[in-house]
Amino acid sequence: MTELFIAAGGGGDPIGTALTHATLGADADAVVLTYAWERLTVDPFPGPLAPHDFTGLDRDTLPVPLVTTGSQPRGPRGCTLPRLAGDLPTRLALLDPYAGVAGLAEQIGRTARALGADHISVVDMGGDILAHGDEPTLVSPLPDALALASCQLAGVPATVYVAGPGLDGEVPEATLLTRVAGDGTDLDGTLPMWAATVFRWHPSEASTLLAAAAAGLRGPCLTREGAGPIPLTDRSGRLWDLPLTQALDHNRLAQGLLEARPDTLTGAEDVSLRLYGFNEVESERRRAIRRHSARDLIDDETFLSELDSWLHVQRAGHPDARYVSVRCAVESLGYDWRLTEQVRDLLTKHRPGLDAFPLLSLTN
Repeated sequence: MTELFIAAGGGGDPIGTALTHATLGADADAVVLTYAWERLTVDPFPGPLAPHDFTGLDRDTLPVPLVTTGSQPRGPRGCTLPRLAGDLPTRLALLDPYAGVAGLAEQIGRTARALGADHISVVDMGGDILAHGDEPTLVSPLPDALALASCQLAGVPATVYVAGPGLDGEVPEATLLTRVAGDGTDLDGTLPMWAATVFRWHPSEASTLLAAAAAGLRGPCLTREGAGPIPLTDRSGRLWDLPLTQALDHNRLAQGLLEARPDTLTGAEDVSLRLYGFNEVESERRRAIRRHSARDLIDDETFLSELDSWLHVQRAGHPDARYVSVRCAVESLGYDWRLTEQVRDLLTKHRPGLDAFPLLSLTN
C-alpha cells in the first residue's frame, strides 16, 4: 500500500513530512505531494515553480509529475526538490498551484485514486496552517490554505498534522497549543541516516529545528535574519493531529478560498489580500527587488574570522540564546546557502566546539 502525504507549505516541508511518516511507524511506500515554492534565498524569483519550469520530470507514473534526481529547474530559477528526491525515503510529486483551488483538488484526487489511497495526511511545519490571519508575525499563509481548501474539495478523508508548533516563527507555540488537543506524539529522537544527510546541505530551518528538538536540544535558537530567537521546548519535537474540518475551522483564508474557488493562483492571492490585508506573492516580489547577490566562494581564513566576530555580536545581543541555525550564520554573513555543506565541513575541522548538529552552539 502507498500512503499519500501533502507537504502543506512547500520549501523544506517535505523533510518534516518524511520525518512525520517515519514517526507514524509506516513501513509502506509514501508519495509526498508538494509545491516547488522556495524561499528567495533558494529561488530568486517570487512565487512557486510550475511543472513547465522543470526539465526531467517523470510525467508517466502518476497523474502529477514526479520529481527525480534527474529533474532540474530551468535557469535561473532554483529548487531543492531534485536533490531531496535522491535523499528522502519518500517519492516527491509536484503540485501546481497555478491551477487554483479546483485544479489542485483535481490533482490531489486523481493522485489518491491512482495510488489507491483512501486517506491523505497533510503535514505542516510550524503550525501556521492553523493561523486565524490576525497573527502579527504571520507571513506565508497561502500555501497552507490552498492545501486545506483543495483537500476538502477533493473529497478524500484527510488528517492534518502540525509538526513542531511555532518552529517556523509565524505563530507562537503557546497560541498554537490552544488550537490542538492532547499532548502530541514525540518524534523519534534518533535522527535517521537520510535526515542527517539532508541537514548537512538543506537550508530549511523549521525542519532542522524539529529534528534538533526531537534529539533533545532545548533553549532559544537564532534563525534567519529579521526573526527573533525561536525557543526549543519540550513540545517542539512533537506532532499533533486533528481532522481536516477542524483545521478548516481555524483557517479563515482556506474558508474564503473554498467559497471563492479561484481558478488561478492570482485569484487566490486576491482572496488573501481581501481577507488578510496582504498578498504573499506580492510581498515576495518586493523582497526580490531588494535582494543583494550572495557570495558564492569561501576563503577559509576570511570566513572563520567573520564568523567569530559575528558570533561574538550574537552572544552579546542575545545572551539567553543557546543555538543558531547554520542557515542564519551563512546568510547573515552574506554567503550563498549552497555553501552550507562546505561550511559544515570547515567548522568540523576548525571549530568543532560549535557543533550541536543539526545546529550550532552559542554556549561553547
